[in-house]
Parts: sequence; C-alpha cells; structure tokens
Amino acid sequence: MLGPQGRRGEVLAELHTDFPERFQERRELSGLAADGTRRELLLREHWFHKGGVVLKFAGVDSISEALQLAGYEVQIPREQRAELEDGATYVSELIGCQVCLAGESGELGRIVEVQFAGGAAPLLVVRGEGESEYLLPYAEAFLESVDLEGRRIEMRLPQGLLELQAPLNAEEKRQQKCEADEARVAGESKKRRR
Repeated sequence: MLGPQGRRGEVLAELHTDFPERFQERRELSGLAADGTRRELLLREHWFHKGGVVLKFAGVDSISEALQLAGYEVQIPREQRAELEDGATYVSELIGCQVCLAGESGELGRIVEVQFAGGAAPLLVVRGEGESEYLLPYAEAFLESVDLEGRRIEMRLPQGLLELQAPLNAEEKRQQKCEADEARVAGESKKRRR
C-alpha cells in the first residue's frame, strides 16, 4: 500500500496480482508490514484507479489512519489463492529456493528476489557465497526441474551466462578503477580547454 487516497481513510495500493477481480469476493485480508508485524484488515470497498486499486478498510476512517498502512503488503491466506495454470508459479514460492546447475554438484545460491523488468521472463535474483549475485531468467527453456516442496530448482543455463555476471577479481577491479580514473581526468581536461 502506498498511502492515503482521499479524506475518509482510503488507501492507494499497487496491484501485484494477476487476479484483481478477486477483490470483489475477498473481504478478510491481512496486511504485512516491513518489520514483519501483521494486521488483519476487513475490506469494505475497492475501486481501480490509475493502474492501482483504492482500498477502504473497516476502522480506517481518516488520512492519519490510512497513512499508518503505507508500506504494508496486502496478503491472503495460502489456501485462498487462485488456482494457477500448469507451469505457473507464485513468486512467493520461488523465494528461498536453492538453484542448482544441471549436471553439476553443489548449489549456485538461493533465490532472494524475483524481478519483472518487462522482458519475456522474470529474473531470479540468486545470491551465492560471499557477495556473488546472479540474475537468471526464469524461463521454461532453462528449467531442468522445479521442486517447490523440496525448495530446489535445477537449471540448464546457456554457456557463458554465469561468466558474464561473475564478480570482478582484484586485478579486474584495479583495471576498471584505472580506466574510470583516466576517463575522469580526460573529461576534466576537456572541460578546461573549453
């Protein structure tokens, strides 16, 4: 939820659901704050507005009360989720899964986030040992097996994809810093000549 929308306690929220029509039948919702606290919410009214949804909850009747809900995520119980078509997965089911590479032992890392950047496939943010982090397309062509109950996803990635995203070693960092310094000095010299 983003914050107040109106003077009677309405709250504007971003839509992160493929089933916005379900607001019509769902009234008992849960709000999850960034600190992990939860608040039960009873939905009285809703309407769609500028790509989002305006929510009016029972007992939230002023701008200041609506402001307290800013940052909350609206959730429903797992058992009330809409049925998905075969091959589709809820994002929350992916978070925390271990990613392994087909034919290799060991794990690449754990999924910490899923990004939707407008491409054909969402990107899995996979964090490995140390500070290594990879963006992997969650595309059927790369999925070898998906075991959501076992919290494990096995992928077969195109050759070279991981190397493109590999963290720089000390020599590469030094070289990159030297090139950046040279570019900065050249830019400053050019400014002075003008």
